[in-house]
Amino acid sequence: MPTALWIAHVKVTDPDRYAKYAAGATVAIADHKGVFLARNGAYEQLEGNDRARNVVARFPSLKAAHDCYYSDAYQAALKHAEGAAERDLVIVEEAE
Repeated sequence: MPTALWIAHVKVTDPDRYAKYAAGATVAIADHKGVFLARNGAYEQLEGNDRARNVVARFPSLKAAHDCYYSDAYQAALKHAEGAAERDLVIVEEAE
């Protein structure tokens, strides 16, 4: 079964509220066996909208990534991100 990635591009507009989101999201991701591959490191914007926070997390499957997003724990964390950031998030299944 192929693994899956969460790929997020974020512009934080309220760092205090977003920190609360990040704390809760980290727990929810770990609970679904997600691991961070990239988290707010150096980057080079080549195309599209520049958003300085870039996050990639790997999950054991597309279902695990999906279930994490819709989990009660992640949805509770996500409430802190509302109005605190501009975000794009996609789940992508990795090639085998």
